[in-house]
Amino acid sequence: MMPQILGTLAEKVQPAHTALVLVDMCNDFLDPRGKTATRGGRSLDHGRRVIPAMRRLLAAARAAGVFVVHAQHTTLPGHASDSGPWLDARSRATFSVTDLCVQGSWGQRVIDELAPEDGDVVVQKYRYSAFAGTNLDLLLRSAGVRTVICAGVSTNVCVEATAREAFSADYYVVLPEDACGSWSVPLHEAALETARHRYATVCTTDELAGLWKDA
Repeated sequence: MMPQILGTLAEKVQPAHTALVLVDMCNDFLDPRGKTATRGGRSLDHGRRVIPAMRRLLAAARAAGVFVVHAQHTTLPGHASDSGPWLDARSRATFSVTDLCVQGSWGQRVIDELAPEDGDVVVQKYRYSAFAGTNLDLLLRSAGVRTVICAGVSTNVCVEATAREAFSADYYVVLPEDACGSWSVPLHEAALETARHRYATVCTTDELAGLWKDA
């Protein structure tokens, strides 16, 4: 029997079966006092530019009853969550450092503009994907989720890794392009173009908010 396909964006993002996963919107990535800016030398312009859209998206999701998840990059103290391959890659990462978002630190906290509220779920992640070694898949399936909307930073790294793994786990994947940011605009655009052609529906925050308002 041919599986049922949710073909339109409206069908995919019905609030009853949709989750919004906000990826790595933490102080160490987005606050001028955070480690990527002060030690990694990263410009925060593109990442911070998406915050207003993300605030609108988050407000619309909560109002519609969409399941909200904050995927929070985490490093355990003393690098207890790290491995040799991970530290090797992280030590060569562009505009980054190896001890980002140490558990329990100010840098790990979600930025004030998008702070978790009652009813939201926070998932600590230790790798690029929010699915790797976490209980995210269990939480989504327990909530009856069929579609995962991924937003956050960086589009071409943690957002993309999470979105690809969601697709591999047989979720519909949606990427609101104005609610995703990267230190590199060309890499941001390339990640979205690949997603559009292979595994996700790419849209805008306004499209999602409009559909939820009418749902």
